[in-house]
Amino acid sequence: MGTANRNPEPGRGEKVMPGLWRLRLPLPWQLVPHGNAFAVADRDGLLLVDTGIHSKTSIRELERALDQCGLSLDMVHRIVCTHAHADHAGQAAAIVERTGAELLMSPNLAHMTGYIADPDGLLNSRLDRALLCGVPDELVERQRGLRAGLDTGFAAVPKPDRDLVEGLKLPSDLGELTVYETPGHAPSHVVLHQPEKRLLFSGDHLLGRVSLYYDVGYTPDPAGEFLDSLAKVAKLDARLCLAGHGKPVSAIPELISANRAAVDGRLGAIRAALADGPRTAWELTGMLYEGMPEEPRIGWFLPETLAYLQHLQVLGEATPDGGSPVETWATTPDQDVAPAAA
Repeated sequence: MGTANRNPEPGRGEKVMPGLWRLRLPLPWQLVPHGNAFAVADRDGLLLVDTGIHSKTSIRELERALDQCGLSLDMVHRIVCTHAHADHAGQAAAIVERTGAELLMSPNLAHMTGYIADPDGLLNSRLDRALLCGVPDELVERQRGLRAGLDTGFAAVPKPDRDLVEGLKLPSDLGELTVYETPGHAPSHVVLHQPEKRLLFSGDHLLGRVSLYYDVGYTPDPAGEFLDSLAKVAKLDARLCLAGHGKPVSAIPELISANRAAVDGRLGAIRAALADGPRTAWELTGMLYEGMPEEPRIGWFLPETLAYLQHLQVLGEATPDGGSPVETWATTPDQDVAPAAA
Protein backbone atom coordinates (compact mmCIF):
# COMPACT_ATOMS: atom_id res chain seq x y z
CA MET A 1 0.00 0.00 0.00
CA GLY A 2 3.03 2.29 0.16
CA THR A 3 5.21 3.69 2.90
CA ALA A 4 3.65 4.81 6.14
CA ASN A 5 2.02 8.22 6.34
CA ARG A 6 3.74 9.51 9.48
CA ASN A 7 1.70 12.72 9.81
CA PRO A 8 -1.87 11.79 8.87
CA GLU A 9 -4.45 14.54 8.70
CA PRO A 10 -7.06 14.49 11.48
CA GLY A 11 -10.59 13.27 10.87
CA ARG A 12 -12.85 15.77 9.16
CA GLY A 13 -16.60 15.87 8.58
CA GLU A 14 -18.62 17.80 6.02
CA LYS A 15 -22.22 17.98 4.87
CA VAL A 16 -22.87 16.66 1.36
CA MET A 17 -26.63 17.36 1.35
CA PRO A 18 -29.41 17.30 3.96
CA GLY A 19 -29.23 13.95 5.73
CA LEU A 20 -25.85 12.94 4.28
CA TRP A 21 -22.36 13.66 5.60
CA ARG A 22 -18.89 12.69 4.39
CA LEU A 23 -16.45 11.61 7.13
CA ARG A 24 -12.88 11.89 5.89
CA LEU A 25 -10.75 9.58 8.06
CA PRO A 26 -6.94 9.26 8.18
CA LEU A 27 -5.14 6.21 6.84
CA PRO A 28 -1.54 5.18 7.65
CA TRP A 29 -0.41 4.96 4.01
CA GLN A 30 1.43 7.65 2.12
CA LEU A 31 -0.08 6.69 -1.24
CA VAL A 32 -3.61 6.52 0.21
CA PRO A 33 -3.64 9.06 3.07
CA HIS A 34 -7.34 9.05 3.85
CA GLY A 35 -10.60 7.23 3.24
CA ASN A 36 -14.28 8.04 3.52
CA ALA A 37 -17.12 6.87 5.66
CA PHE A 38 -20.59 8.33 5.17
CA ALA A 39 -23.22 9.09 7.78
CA VAL A 40 -26.80 8.84 6.51
CA ALA A 41 -29.78 10.02 8.56
CA ASP A 42 -32.79 7.85 9.15
CA ARG A 43 -35.59 8.04 11.67
CA ASP A 44 -33.80 5.73 14.09
CA GLY A 45 -30.48 7.58 14.12
CA LEU A 46 -27.61 7.12 11.68
CA LEU A 47 -26.67 4.57 9.07
CA LEU A 48 -22.87 4.46 8.77
CA VAL A 49 -21.52 3.41 5.38
CA ASP A 50 -17.97 2.08 5.98
CA THR A 51 -15.97 2.63 9.15
CA GLY A 52 -12.34 3.46 8.41
CA ILE A 53 -9.31 1.49 9.55
CA HIS A 54 -8.75 0.58 13.20
CA SER A 55 -5.83 2.03 15.16
CA LYS A 56 -5.16 3.38 18.63
CA THR A 57 -6.61 6.75 17.63
CA SER A 58 -9.14 5.79 14.97
CA ILE A 59 -12.31 5.97 17.07
CA ARG A 60 -11.26 9.42 18.25
CA GLU A 61 -10.79 10.57 14.65
CA LEU A 62 -14.21 9.18 13.69
CA GLU A 63 -15.79 10.98 16.63
CA ARG A 64 -13.99 14.18 15.64
CA ALA A 65 -15.42 13.97 12.10
CA LEU A 66 -18.93 13.23 13.38
CA ASP A 67 -18.76 16.08 15.90
CA GLN A 68 -17.92 18.54 13.11
CA CYS A 69 -21.23 17.54 11.51
CA GLY A 70 -23.21 17.91 14.75
CA LEU A 71 -23.46 14.15 15.08
CA SER A 72 -22.19 11.55 17.55
CA LEU A 73 -21.06 7.94 17.38
CA ASP A 74 -23.83 6.91 19.77
CA MET A 75 -26.37 7.85 17.07
CA VAL A 76 -25.10 5.01 14.83
CA HIS A 77 -27.56 2.12 14.89
CA ARG A 78 -26.70 0.41 11.59
CA ILE A 79 -23.36 -0.14 9.80
CA VAL A 80 -22.93 -1.18 6.18
CA CYS A 81 -19.46 -2.05 4.88
CA THR A 82 -19.05 -1.82 1.11
CA HIS A 83 -16.31 -4.45 1.33
CA ALA A 84 -14.13 -6.25 3.82
CA HIS A 85 -10.83 -4.38 3.48
CA ALA A 86 -9.42 -2.84 6.64
CA ASP A 87 -9.81 0.77 5.50
CA HIS A 88 -13.54 0.16 5.02
CA ALA A 89 -14.43 -2.33 7.75
CA GLY A 90 -11.57 -2.20 10.26
CA GLN A 91 -13.49 -0.34 12.97
CA ALA A 92 -16.75 -2.25 12.53
CA ALA A 93 -16.30 -4.57 15.52
CA ALA A 94 -15.25 -1.69 17.81
CA ILE A 95 -18.24 0.46 16.80
CA VAL A 96 -20.64 -2.47 17.29
CA GLU A 97 -19.19 -3.06 20.75
CA ARG A 98 -19.58 0.62 21.62
CA THR A 99 -23.04 1.26 20.16
CA GLY A 100 -24.75 -2.11 19.70
CA ALA A 101 -25.33 -1.20 16.05
CA GLU A 102 -26.54 -3.77 13.54
CA LEU A 103 -23.75 -4.77 11.13
CA LEU A 104 -24.32 -5.76 7.50
CA MET A 105 -21.62 -7.15 5.23
CA SER A 106 -21.34 -9.42 2.20
CA PRO A 107 -21.27 -13.14 3.04
CA ASN A 108 -18.13 -13.50 0.85
CA LEU A 109 -15.64 -12.79 3.62
CA ALA A 110 -12.95 -15.48 3.27
CA HIS A 111 -10.41 -12.90 2.11
CA MET A 112 -10.96 -10.96 5.35
CA THR A 113 -11.28 -13.77 7.89
CA GLY A 114 -8.20 -15.58 6.60
CA TYR A 115 -6.16 -12.40 6.79
CA ILE A 116 -7.21 -11.56 10.36
CA ALA A 117 -6.65 -15.14 11.53
CA ASP A 118 -3.11 -15.37 10.14
CA PRO A 119 -1.79 -12.11 8.66
CA ASP A 120 1.82 -13.30 8.45
CA GLY A 121 0.68 -16.56 6.87
CA LEU A 122 -1.16 -14.62 4.18
CA LEU A 123 1.88 -12.35 3.72
CA ASN A 124 4.14 -15.37 3.25
CA SER A 125 1.68 -16.91 0.80
CA ARG A 126 1.61 -13.71 -1.25
CA LEU A 127 5.40 -13.43 -1.19
CA ASP A 128 5.73 -17.07 -2.26
CA ARG A 129 3.42 -16.18 -5.13
CA ALA A 130 5.68 -13.22 -5.91
CA LEU A 131 8.68 -15.57 -6.16
CA LEU A 132 6.71 -17.80 -8.54
CA CYS A 133 5.93 -14.68 -10.60
CA GLY A 134 9.65 -13.96 -10.97
CA VAL A 135 10.25 -11.30 -8.31
CA PRO A 136 13.93 -11.52 -7.29
CA ASP A 137 14.64 -13.22 -3.96
CA GLU A 138 16.27 -10.16 -2.42
CA LEU A 139 13.23 -7.97 -3.11
CA VAL A 140 10.87 -10.55 -1.65
CA GLU A 141 12.95 -10.95 1.49
CA ARG A 142 13.13 -7.19 1.95
CA GLN A 143 9.33 -7.00 1.77
CA ARG A 144 9.03 -9.90 4.21
CA GLY A 145 11.17 -8.01 6.71
CA LEU A 146 9.26 -4.76 6.24
CA ARG A 147 5.76 -6.22 6.47
CA ALA A 148 5.97 -9.13 8.92
CA GLY A 149 4.14 -8.48 12.17
CA LEU A 150 2.25 -5.39 11.00
CA ASP A 151 -1.16 -4.66 12.50
CA THR A 152 -4.10 -5.93 10.44
CA GLY A 153 -6.09 -2.70 10.76
CA PHE A 154 -9.07 -4.61 12.20
CA ALA A 155 -10.21 -4.13 15.80
CA ALA A 156 -11.47 -7.74 15.76
CA VAL A 157 -13.22 -10.07 13.36
CA PRO A 158 -16.47 -8.32 12.38
CA LYS A 159 -19.52 -10.53 12.89
CA PRO A 160 -22.35 -9.41 10.60
CA ASP A 161 -25.94 -9.59 11.81
CA ARG A 162 -27.25 -9.70 8.24
CA ASP A 163 -25.85 -10.39 4.79
CA LEU A 164 -25.56 -7.66 2.18
CA VAL A 165 -26.94 -9.39 -0.89
CA GLU A 166 -28.27 -8.27 -4.26
CA GLY A 167 -31.61 -6.48 -4.01
CA LEU A 168 -31.63 -5.88 -0.25
CA LYS A 169 -33.21 -2.50 0.54
CA LEU A 170 -32.18 -0.38 3.50
CA PRO A 171 -34.31 2.49 4.85
CA SER A 172 -32.91 6.00 5.22
CA ASP A 173 -34.11 9.60 5.18
CA LEU A 174 -32.65 9.86 1.68
CA GLY A 175 -34.98 7.08 0.52
CA GLU A 176 -34.40 3.36 0.25
CA LEU A 177 -30.85 2.27 -0.54
CA THR A 178 -30.64 -0.83 -2.76
CA VAL A 179 -27.67 -3.21 -2.57
CA TYR A 180 -25.91 -4.36 -5.75
CA GLU A 181 -23.13 -6.95 -5.63
CA THR A 182 -20.06 -5.60 -7.46
CA PRO A 183 -17.13 -8.02 -7.02
CA GLY A 184 -13.79 -7.40 -8.68
CA HIS A 185 -11.89 -5.09 -6.37
CA ALA A 186 -12.82 -7.56 -3.61
CA PRO A 187 -15.06 -10.66 -3.53
CA SER A 188 -17.14 -8.95 -0.84
CA HIS A 189 -17.73 -5.68 -2.69
CA VAL A 190 -21.19 -4.12 -2.92
CA VAL A 191 -22.50 -0.68 -3.83
CA LEU A 192 -25.60 1.11 -2.54
CA HIS A 193 -27.92 2.96 -4.92
CA GLN A 194 -30.59 5.54 -4.15
CA PRO A 195 -32.56 5.90 -7.41
CA GLU A 196 -34.67 9.03 -6.74
CA LYS A 197 -31.67 11.14 -5.73
CA ARG A 198 -29.43 9.16 -8.13
CA LEU A 199 -26.81 8.52 -5.45
CA LEU A 200 -24.20 5.77 -5.61
CA PHE A 201 -22.20 4.74 -2.54
CA SER A 202 -19.45 3.13 -4.60
CA GLY A 203 -16.83 2.00 -2.05
CA ASP A 204 -13.70 1.25 -4.08
CA HIS A 205 -15.55 0.02 -7.17
CA LEU A 206 -15.54 3.53 -8.64
CA LEU A 207 -13.26 6.32 -7.42
CA GLY A 208 -12.81 9.86 -8.65
CA ARG A 209 -9.85 8.68 -10.70
CA VAL A 210 -8.85 5.35 -12.18
CA SER A 211 -7.08 3.37 -9.45
CA LEU A 212 -7.38 -0.38 -9.96
CA TYR A 213 -6.70 -3.13 -7.44
CA TYR A 214 -7.91 -6.72 -7.32
CA ASP A 215 -7.90 -9.24 -4.47
CA VAL A 216 -6.31 -12.14 -6.36
CA GLY A 217 -6.57 -15.76 -5.29
CA TYR A 218 -10.18 -16.03 -4.17
CA THR A 219 -12.13 -16.17 -7.45
CA PRO A 220 -11.13 -17.36 -10.93
CA ASP A 221 -11.44 -14.02 -12.72
CA PRO A 222 -11.52 -10.83 -10.60
CA ALA A 223 -10.78 -8.57 -13.59
CA GLY A 224 -13.71 -10.09 -15.48
CA GLU A 225 -15.90 -9.64 -12.41
CA PHE A 226 -14.87 -5.98 -12.25
CA LEU A 227 -15.83 -5.43 -15.88
CA ASP A 228 -19.21 -7.10 -15.28
CA SER A 229 -19.71 -4.89 -12.20
CA LEU A 230 -18.96 -1.78 -14.26
CA ALA A 231 -21.67 -2.83 -16.71
CA LYS A 232 -24.13 -3.37 -13.85
CA VAL A 233 -23.43 0.04 -12.30
CA ALA A 234 -23.68 1.78 -15.68
CA LYS A 235 -27.32 0.69 -15.91
CA LEU A 236 -28.20 2.41 -12.62
CA ASP A 237 -27.92 5.91 -14.12
CA ALA A 238 -26.56 7.38 -10.88
CA ARG A 239 -25.56 11.04 -10.81
CA LEU A 240 -23.39 11.49 -7.69
CA CYS A 241 -20.64 9.00 -6.78
CA LEU A 242 -19.85 8.82 -3.06
CA ALA A 243 -16.59 6.90 -3.22
CA GLY A 244 -14.44 5.30 -0.57
CA HIS A 245 -11.61 7.77 -1.23
CA GLY A 246 -11.64 11.34 -2.48
CA LYS A 247 -14.40 13.88 -2.95
CA PRO A 248 -17.86 13.06 -4.31
CA VAL A 249 -17.89 13.28 -8.10
CA SER A 250 -20.66 13.47 -10.67
CA ALA A 251 -18.96 12.19 -13.85
CA ILE A 252 -20.06 8.56 -13.36
CA PRO A 253 -20.39 7.59 -17.06
CA GLU A 254 -16.98 9.09 -17.76
CA LEU A 255 -15.45 7.22 -14.82
CA ILE A 256 -16.93 3.92 -16.00
CA SER A 257 -15.57 4.53 -19.51
CA ALA A 258 -12.15 5.48 -18.15
CA ASN A 259 -11.96 2.31 -16.03
CA ARG A 260 -12.97 0.15 -19.00
CA ALA A 261 -10.38 1.88 -21.17
CA ALA A 262 -7.66 1.33 -18.56
CA VAL A 263 -8.44 -2.38 -18.29
CA ASP A 264 -8.64 -2.75 -22.07
CA GLY A 265 -5.34 -0.91 -22.48
CA ARG A 266 -3.52 -3.12 -20.00
CA LEU A 267 -4.98 -6.28 -21.48
CA GLY A 268 -3.88 -5.08 -24.93
CA ALA A 269 -0.36 -4.35 -23.69
CA ILE A 270 -0.08 -7.85 -22.19
CA ARG A 271 -1.40 -9.45 -25.39
CA ALA A 272 1.22 -7.56 -27.41
CA ALA A 273 4.03 -8.52 -25.03
CA LEU A 274 3.07 -12.21 -25.03
CA ALA A 275 2.93 -12.16 -28.83
CA ASP A 276 6.68 -11.53 -28.72
CA GLY A 277 7.29 -14.54 -26.49
CA PRO A 278 6.69 -15.92 -22.98
CA ARG A 279 6.93 -13.53 -20.06
CA THR A 280 6.80 -13.78 -16.29
CA ALA A 281 4.14 -11.82 -14.44
CA TRP A 282 6.93 -9.73 -12.88
CA GLU A 283 8.35 -8.83 -16.29
CA LEU A 284 4.91 -7.77 -17.44
CA THR A 285 4.40 -5.73 -14.28
CA GLY A 286 7.65 -3.88 -14.92
CA MET A 287 6.49 -3.14 -18.45
CA LEU A 288 3.03 -1.92 -17.40
CA TYR A 289 4.14 0.11 -14.37
CA GLU A 290 7.64 1.23 -15.21
CA GLY A 291 9.19 3.45 -12.56
CA MET A 292 6.88 2.44 -9.72
CA PRO A 293 8.63 1.91 -6.36
CA GLU A 294 9.35 -1.62 -5.23
CA GLU A 295 6.74 -1.96 -2.46
CA PRO A 296 3.62 -0.94 -4.43
CA ARG A 297 4.91 -2.77 -7.50
CA ILE A 298 4.99 -6.04 -5.54
CA GLY A 299 1.99 -5.50 -3.28
CA TRP A 300 -0.38 -3.62 -5.56
CA PHE A 301 0.56 -3.82 -9.23
CA LEU A 302 1.75 -7.44 -9.43
CA PRO A 303 -1.69 -8.70 -8.29
CA GLU A 304 -3.28 -6.44 -10.91
CA THR A 305 -1.09 -7.99 -13.62
CA LEU A 306 -2.01 -11.46 -12.37
CA ALA A 307 -5.69 -10.56 -12.54
CA TYR A 308 -5.32 -9.62 -16.21
CA LEU A 309 -3.39 -12.80 -16.97
CA GLN A 310 -6.10 -14.86 -15.29
CA HIS A 311 -8.72 -13.01 -17.33
CA LEU A 312 -6.85 -13.82 -20.54
CA GLN A 313 -6.62 -17.43 -19.38
CA VAL A 314 -10.40 -17.54 -18.86
CA LEU A 315 -10.80 -16.10 -22.36
CA GLY A 316 -8.53 -18.85 -23.68
CA GLU A 317 -5.84 -16.39 -24.80
CA ALA A 318 -3.00 -17.00 -22.33
CA THR A 319 -1.60 -20.04 -20.53
CA PRO A 320 0.88 -20.41 -17.64
CA ASP A 321 3.54 -23.09 -17.94
CA GLY A 322 3.30 -24.02 -14.24
CA GLY A 323 7.06 -23.77 -14.03
CA SER A 324 8.99 -23.86 -10.78
CA PRO A 325 10.59 -21.90 -9.26
CA VAL A 326 9.41 -19.29 -11.79
CA GLU A 327 6.28 -19.46 -13.92
CA THR A 328 5.98 -17.90 -17.37
CA TRP A 329 2.90 -17.04 -19.41
CA ALA A 330 2.49 -17.43 -23.15
CA THR A 331 -0.12 -16.91 -25.81
CA THR A 332 -2.37 -19.96 -25.95
CA PRO A 333 -1.79 -21.93 -29.16
CA ASP A 334 -4.69 -21.76 -31.60
CA GLN A 335 -6.81 -24.81 -30.79
CA ASP A 336 -8.74 -24.54 -34.06
CA VAL A 337 -5.81 -25.26 -36.34
CA ALA A 338 -6.13 -28.71 -37.89
CA PRO A 339 -3.11 -31.02 -37.51
CA ALA A 340 -0.85 -31.33 -40.52
CA ALA A 341 -1.41 -34.36 -42.73
CA ALA A 342 0.94 -37.25 -42.18
